Amino acid sequence: MEHISTTPFGRRPVSAGQLAAQQMLEAPIPDTVPDKWTIIKELTAARLAFGVTDRDLAVLHALVSFHPHDSLADGEGTIVFPSNAALSERAHGMAESTLRRHLAALVNAQLIIRHDSPNGKRYAARGVDGGIDRAFGFDLRPLLVRLPEIGQAAREARAAALRLKRLREAVVLRLRDAAKLIAFGKEEAEGNWDQVEDRLKLVQRSLRRKLYADELNELNLIADQLLTDVNVILSHNKSDNMSGNDDVNERHLQYSNIKHSDSEPSLKKEWAAEVEPSPQAKPKLPLYLVVKACPDLNDYIPTGIHSWPELVTAANFIRPMLGISDDAWRRAEAAMGSEAAAITVVGILQRASEIRSPGGYLRALTSKAESGAFSPGPMIMALLATENQRAM
Repeated sequence: MEHISTTPFGRRPVSAGQLAAQQMLEAPIPDTVPDKWTIIKELTAARLAFGVTDRDLAVLHALVSFHPHDSLADGEGTIVFPSNAALSERAHGMAESTLRRHLAALVNAQLIIRHDSPNGKRYAARGVDGGIDRAFGFDLRPLLVRLPEIGQAAREARAAALRLKRLREAVVLRLRDAAKLIAFGKEEAEGNWDQVEDRLKLVQRSLRRKLYADELNELNLIADQLLTDVNVILSHNKSDNMSGNDDVNERHLQYSNIKHSDSEPSLKKEWAAEVEPSPQAKPKLPLYLVVKACPDLNDYIPTGIHSWPELVTAANFIRPMLGISDDAWRRAEAAMGSEAAAITVVGILQRASEIRSPGGYLRALTSKAESGAFSPGPMIMALLATENQRAM
């Protein structure tokens, strides 16, 4: 079918864009062409680069549906000629005035070319052989000519969307960490927790609206600073507990039956804290924080830990590799409870390179737990602070 350049019917003037689009009538198309719906899908991803809206693309989708083949390169041509009534039906009943507006947007974006007949109607004239000799309507050839451009724009749009998603994920994860640490701190540590919680809520409210990359970058920095401030408050409490409990800690060790060589003084001072005597209480730490603070668990349990029973099973599986005997494990469970004993074992695993005798160290901590003077909370908070510093 012959392509004929035409000017707009009626009062519509000729525009520079329409004249430029006419050059695509003879421009080459790629050797390999995907099916028409794949082109529409790619264009949907790249729509911002072409300045068209989702409603414009809905009309284009309706136009493309009138092409009788899967590929626009097949058949007798790329011109489709539906009436306004037929096009409106395919566009789910869109009003004709709205159709005309979206068709004009597609023409201006040089995604279709208008071929107006002498009387402005859309139709096809057949030749003596019965084939379509000349058609008046909308030419879809620009979709083929601009296929490389559409594909490149779609890839860039998807990459930008992925970057935006990752940025948002980073903010959400930092806020989740901060929220859980604040909840823990309000129960376990002194500090101006109401103030940091108010800051947290402000950032969380900002996430409810659509944000662009620059805004998310700024929010990520704010969330990072908030998380740092929370860790600082917890670290100060840890230091206060350590200095305030030195005499008590020494007293507990003096009356224990554990050899002095079994303990680890430097880690003992960092992790030990006086707590209310409640050895069998459920851990107040969220499981998520325990797993995050002890990433070495992944080397042994690659499928991950999703429940407290799984953590207990994992700790019981790992502890023989650390040289922790059955007797030491049973005693820790009896003194702390199964969950707290498991937290302690995976905490020891995370610092295994710094502990000369993990079995002896667990016995020392168990003796403190039997006196009500040990909780695994400070241990996990210290490990978590270390992990956060590595991530920065």
